[in-house]
Amino acid sequence: MEHAGLDKGAEGNEGGTARRHFIQQIIDADREANVHDGRVHTRFPPEPNGFLHIGHAKAICVNFGLAAEYGGQVNLRFDDTNPVKEDTAYVNAIREDIAWLGFDWNGGEFYTSDYFETLFGYAVQLIKSGDAYIDEQTAEEIAAQKGTPTEPGKPSPFRDRAVEENLTLFQEMREGKHTEGSMVLRAKIDMAHANMHMRDPLMYRIKFATHHRTGDAWCIYPMYDFAHGQSDSIEGITHSLCSLEFEVHRPLYEWYIEKLGIFPSKQREFARLNLNYTIMSKRKLLRLVEEGVVDGWDDPRMPTLSGLRRRGYSPESVREFCDRVGVAKRNNVIDVGLLEFALRDHLNATATRAMAVLRPIKMVVVNYPEDQVDMLPTVNNPENPDEGTRDIPFGRELYIEAEDFKVEGVNKKWFRLAPGRSVRLKSAYIVTYVDHKTDEAGNVTEVHVEYHPNSKSGSDTSGIKAKGTLHWVECTHAQDAEVRLYERLFNDPSPDGHKGQDFMEFLNPDSLEILQGCKVEPVLASAQPGQTWQFTRLGYFAADSKYSQEGKPVFNRAVTLKDGWKGKG
Repeated sequence: MEHAGLDKGAEGNEGGTARRHFIQQIIDADREANVHDGRVHTRFPPEPNGFLHIGHAKAICVNFGLAAEYGGQVNLRFDDTNPVKEDTAYVNAIREDIAWLGFDWNGGEFYTSDYFETLFGYAVQLIKSGDAYIDEQTAEEIAAQKGTPTEPGKPSPFRDRAVEENLTLFQEMREGKHTEGSMVLRAKIDMAHANMHMRDPLMYRIKFATHHRTGDAWCIYPMYDFAHGQSDSIEGITHSLCSLEFEVHRPLYEWYIEKLGIFPSKQREFARLNLNYTIMSKRKLLRLVEEGVVDGWDDPRMPTLSGLRRRGYSPESVREFCDRVGVAKRNNVIDVGLLEFALRDHLNATATRAMAVLRPIKMVVVNYPEDQVDMLPTVNNPENPDEGTRDIPFGRELYIEAEDFKVEGVNKKWFRLAPGRSVRLKSAYIVTYVDHKTDEAGNVTEVHVEYHPNSKSGSDTSGIKAKGTLHWVECTHAQDAEVRLYERLFNDPSPDGHKGQDFMEFLNPDSLEILQGCKVEPVLASAQPGQTWQFTRLGYFAADSKYSQEGKPVFNRAVTLKDGWKGKG
């Protein structure tokens, strides 16, 4: 795999982003040849067995984006052919995630289960034409007979079963007269085919499980390869867009459609999204949830769309990221820093600024009148003057960050407060060090300063040169808050890429730090879940949708102001 960094179109097209990518070129050619009357009809077909992740976001953007570009339609189809793993809760979560990204399935919402009767009829048709048979071998026996990529498989002893017997057994399977694993329906293609997927693939298996939509009406369920292309055909999908791992499935997709003589949907494949420092497997993500490593599917460290949303990612940033990644024919690994960059870029332009002190110590402005609090204006967003200003309280006692004051080790590169130094307090005054207090352990607990009345921001006539600017929160109006500092869940760029090692070995033990007793300005006390702010000098933060309450805010760090990742690799 190749590795892509932060360049626009990092995964995209050879020749640069100005060129139309290869799927656009395919569609352009189809429209020029008036294939399907020039229609463009795509679909997004998730299995409702888990939550969507950032990899799905790319597929969503491709399918929905192309449909919009060509004035076509896109279907949302739930591939619900495995009742053991699927659930209505996942259906609802998928709908929510797609809508959050800003897309609408204008072609309609469908389920593969809508077509169970039709698919059963297709299977009967293939049995009657001699292209399918009932196999009573065990799964192990069938697997052993498949052969290898260099050696042909061996035909099943049931391969030449009479058509009528196959029809009878298939009907009995449907009626629940046979046990799970006792028999399957297979396509009769070629046991010597170079493509292993063409060596008499399974079409139906027996499963006695309650389906989330059809209940107990069925006890046989179609396999993905049998259901996928036929569902596309039923819906009149013109361009069935899949990730690259399904390329080897395309001959089977086409074989079924040709044998059945149904609408010829065409499958095309593009590179899937692979991110470093990230796990994409639903099975492995589920393990993280079940073992309590994370706080559910929507944990802000998860690559799920619900996790990204809870962390503070905007749909605009995710769509921009997918656009930058591009559409390519070959797999590569995208730097997760590109995703973080897209978020910073969007939030820098849109997020309201606010002040919060995460590790507070007290600053006393000794020459400021006691019991006096003045309201000072501050800009809501310097990137957008239309957002105007708000007033923040300023008084004799303030909170500042403990790390913004240092007694020892001060040099020319230290632009924050220290003995003999002056700093500007953002949107307020320049202050000069006077004194400080420490506890028995020698930790600074309080800093005393003097302010310069003629140094007020916007009208400074003091002539004092203060190289550093500090954020602060006035004590009497400060609100307590909990702040959660998230880092990458894994400290290895390829946690799933080490043979013989469990991906769990590469968990980052410092992926979450919870800070209590943080001090925030009054406006943040009523921050709404999902609302994102830039905490001055600290990063971008969002009010947590799970734990934040009115008057008791919990903030998640969405991303730092700059990329300061110090992990391995």
